[in-house]
Amino acid sequence: MSLSVLLFLAIVFMLVFALRIARIGTLVAFLIAGILSGPYIFDLFQLTETWSFLGELGILFLWFNLGLEINMRRLWEMRRTIFGFGITQVMMVAVMLFPILFGITNWSVMVCVMVALMLAMSSTSEDLQLLADRNQVNTDMGRQTFSILLFQDLLSIPLLAMLPVFAGKTFSFGASVIDITVSSAALVVGAAVVGRFVLNPLMRQVSRLKSKEAFLLATMLNIVFWAVMITLIGLPAGLGAFLAGMLMSETIYRHQIVAEISPYATLFLAFFFISLGMGLNLPLLLSRWYMIFAGVIGLVAVKFWAIFIVARVRHVPINDAARIALILSQGGEFGLLMLQTMRTSGIDVLSNSHQEILTATIILSIMVTPLLLAIYDRLQRSGKLLTQAAAQAKNMRGADAPSVVICGFGRVGQIVAKMLTMHNVSYVAIDLGVDSVMMGRERGDNVVYGNCKNADVLREMGLNRNTRAVVVALDNAAESQNVVQIVRSIVPRVKIFARARNLAESRVLVKDGASQALPETIETSFMLGYNVLGILGVDEKQIDETLDLLRANNYTMLDADNAPDK
Repeated sequence: MSLSVLLFLAIVFMLVFALRIARIGTLVAFLIAGILSGPYIFDLFQLTETWSFLGELGILFLWFNLGLEINMRRLWEMRRTIFGFGITQVMMVAVMLFPILFGITNWSVMVCVMVALMLAMSSTSEDLQLLADRNQVNTDMGRQTFSILLFQDLLSIPLLAMLPVFAGKTFSFGASVIDITVSSAALVVGAAVVGRFVLNPLMRQVSRLKSKEAFLLATMLNIVFWAVMITLIGLPAGLGAFLAGMLMSETIYRHQIVAEISPYATLFLAFFFISLGMGLNLPLLLSRWYMIFAGVIGLVAVKFWAIFIVARVRHVPINDAARIALILSQGGEFGLLMLQTMRTSGIDVLSNSHQEILTATIILSIMVTPLLLAIYDRLQRSGKLLTQAAAQAKNMRGADAPSVVICGFGRVGQIVAKMLTMHNVSYVAIDLGVDSVMMGRERGDNVVYGNCKNADVLREMGLNRNTRAVVVALDNAAESQNVVQIVRSIVPRVKIFARARNLAESRVLVKDGASQALPETIETSFMLGYNVLGILGVDEKQIDETLDLLRANNYTMLDADNAPDK
């Protein structure tokens, strides 16, 4: 094993550790690791074809992750915010940036338009992480921020497809725009149709195998297949990966896909950012540091005021408007992807030096955003800015995460779900049995396909500190223990109600963290005894007191050694 690999991994670990403490996205750590490991500093590696190939795979996974967020049902539910707030934000930023770019550069009008739209995009991965770290994903402010990011992801389809137009390789701009718009709309509609009638049945057959490897390979095959198909018709491969994500988002397996693909996507995304860092021309950037410095300040300032103005026009409270503007004030992965795609596709609308400067500007703006947000929070807590209390109370009232998460949707889980529905309690049920999921969804139950033993799936389903209760309704004792432990590690104080087959399993589950674990054999015996005593004329209150006494302290009055469960 090479010493260079050891030093490289040590650098990556220290950077990830330090930046996570600073609440800066780990992808930035990989990029800095690439810079440090590249030819201009430690010279641990050279930007070889292998690194470039791994970087291209990372691009595909990043586009795929963006596509996963484009869900037709979610688009329809949030249509007013997405196509109102989202469009207005992007256009406002682009309109404010265009004259600045046109005035200080020698770029053509089309290039200025392209760069302005590219810089109007924000970092989806970092912004969602910032919201999650502050437990603000399900607040009013969080939902509005997410809707803007969702529109930006949706807009990336026509922008990526229009690269040849921006490069001046087509003769009729108007005709090209119409073609791209129609094609993009067709892709979105086609994603819904293909996802429902082709991918759902295909993934159903794969899911019945209950093989993690088969499920993962089917997902990756889908990504590569669409990337190749899109490349064959002359469009960038990233658009195919984006389409693959959209297709998968329309299936019932979306949440499990996110959980399963996440570790691999992170790995390949790391390769992309590492290769990007290795390829940066540091001597050139250092010689133009003043341009980069001015670019970061200008970009953050322009985007902040543009988004703040749009938010206030839409009657967003000042505190929320300022937070939304701060969170979205940086450049994003889309800009980096566009620049990288231009290099790999041979589209030379920008000089290499200008591409390097834009890349550095976007990267630094991503790093600056968490620091600015931390300063804003500190000033707010000190009373020098608007107070938080009213906004936080309003936001928390707007939380729409499910009150109950049900793990397992067999007969027990279905009965619990029915009872919750009768009392208008929101819930989400998770199960790996594709038949149970399909039948439940046909009845209108809020059940999704996923692995309850995967922490990412539970988080994706909305398990957080606002969750009121978790029901573990699995019929396997070992799996139930595992789920209880995972749930407890994610939300230490949530109430967990577990199903157990007998008293021994009940005691183990309580020991592992379940608030209550009801043994089916014991509780069935209690109900039989309750009915028998009632028939014999025993007072109902006395029966209830007897049952309370028997249930006390996890059934300690029952001698499990002398009366084993059958």
